[in-house]
Amino acid sequence: MSGFWQRRRIPLAWLLLSRQPLRLLVALAGICFAGILMFMQLGFRDGLFDASVTVHRLFDADLVLMSPRSMSSISMSGFPRRRLVQSMAHPDVQGITPVNWNFLLWRNPQTLSTRQILALGFEPGDSLFTDPELAAKAKALTSRGRVLFDQRSRNEFGPISKWFDEGRIVETELAGKRVRVAGLVSLGPSFGADGNLLTSRETFLELLPSNPPGSIEIGLLRLRPGADPDAVVRSLTASLPNDVKVFTKQAFIEFEKNYWRSSTSIGFIFSLGAAMGFVVGCVIVYQILYTDVSDHLPEYATLMAMGYRLKTLLGVVAREGIFLAVMGYVPAYAAGQALYALVRSSTKLPVAMDLPRAVLVFSLILAMCMGSAVLAMRRLVDADPAEIF
Repeated sequence: MSGFWQRRRIPLAWLLLSRQPLRLLVALAGICFAGILMFMQLGFRDGLFDASVTVHRLFDADLVLMSPRSMSSISMSGFPRRRLVQSMAHPDVQGITPVNWNFLLWRNPQTLSTRQILALGFEPGDSLFTDPELAAKAKALTSRGRVLFDQRSRNEFGPISKWFDEGRIVETELAGKRVRVAGLVSLGPSFGADGNLLTSRETFLELLPSNPPGSIEIGLLRLRPGADPDAVVRSLTASLPNDVKVFTKQAFIEFEKNYWRSSTSIGFIFSLGAAMGFVVGCVIVYQILYTDVSDHLPEYATLMAMGYRLKTLLGVVAREGIFLAVMGYVPAYAAGQALYALVRSSTKLPVAMDLPRAVLVFSLILAMCMGSAVLAMRRLVDADPAEIF
């Protein structure tokens, strides 16, 4: 018991770490760097996955119809529009919205450079997104050649939002044809699309005459209140031909995420980057703790000669690892928040700190420091009281 209270009165682990401030700062800088690297790699990975479904989340739909040949938002195939009409025969289907989805070439009206933009075509009177303001803005699309521009699109598309807010008439070329911006919406870029615009199906088909009039890329279904989406999916899957697939809205979102997660190298690359940060941190912390233990072997031997057990001294090294983990995590978290804000403002990608990622990175840093401490503890086995002589 007396040894316990002695440890409480004398913070030996902290004194050993702070005895050489420069070495401590180097260790904290290394841990902070490893933490920032893990935060950024995991943040980019999750942010890109979330960004890939920015538009998907906004759809006013319970179920989604899509061609089985569609691979992702950047590789959509059409299916007959009549499949969407046929789904209305189900008693739980309350409303439908046919949607055309394709990438068109947008000309920056200021620099005259061109860039691919995601265009969604729908009937202005239909419900497309959950945003109630869109219904009022969609009325402007009843005139041919009108589009609603996503004001959160990347700056490479031109100062569209600024010009429109100034009251200027904003016209440019879309797919080689003249269009006018009739309003602004707020959707946000995705990993596959740097910008978005909305237009009527009539204008969409004029811009893309090769697209069959009876073909759509997405069909949105709204169910009556109380309906079971999974049961309706099973029923429609059984009744509709196999040239269309039926998803719940969440399954539609996961379908897109899974494409980027499994069919591309994105997930592996960013996960590997986080793993490299973890390894770098382990090496740095191990070197610091191993050197610290080696430099203080005579002191440890003295404590053992005084009657301290090896278990007690191992606890000192373990507490050093905990101190390093906590002190290194705090600046890494603050820097991660600042860098996330910078990425959001520069790229418009939804990269943000969330609790699961914060806990994960802290757990990795703690495991990194404690694992390194365990390896450094092996040096204490060599602590012989005879070494003080």
